[in-house]
Amino acid sequence: MIAKLKGLLDETGADWAVIDVGGVGYLVHCSARTLSQLGEAGEACTVFTDLQVSENDMRLLGFADGAERDWFRLLTQVQGVGSKVALAILSALSAGELQAACANSDAATVARANGVGPKLAGRIVNELKDKAGALPGGGGTGAVAAPRGGASADAVSALENLGFKPAVAARAVALAQGELGDGAGEGELIRVALKKAAG
Repeated sequence: MIAKLKGLLDETGADWAVIDVGGVGYLVHCSARTLSQLGEAGEACTVFTDLQVSENDMRLLGFADGAERDWFRLLTQVQGVGSKVALAILSALSAGELQAACANSDAATVARANGVGPKLAGRIVNELKDKAGALPGGGGTGAVAAPRGGASADAVSALENLGFKPAVAARAVALAQGELGDGAGEGELIRVALKKAAG
């Protein structure tokens, strides 16, 4: 199975990119969030991948980080969520925002994604709320959860050292990351997460 591609960005479309790896062009379907992070044509890029094989199709899905890929895999386990809907959700929400939405049973946030109605959004948060604390996005699983220097994982660890339970710490950091965005630093995450955890 292809787990990761590292090469040059050849071209992009509305929901796909072609990545040249040693002269072989891989067509990779991506969320808008991942496409925006790949850079310009001709630049080096890396995507984490998931290979989906069906009776009459084989497609490679690409993600900016391991957290997004893990959420994609979880989303596609929910009845009614195929790869297109999962990518639409990940285009609308970051891993941190998605984790916070599931943890808080916030179906309205999930329903912001194209092609996701209230009923499907409700099913997604109901099925995934118990798994939200264990999945990346708020820092529940270390390095995979926080590709940008491990800030969210470090923030969760800091809260745990202050006496918060792991699930509470992970949820608070997920909420903080959803509010601050994926580029937030450790200090910012801890400051906002402490307010969330205390509240």
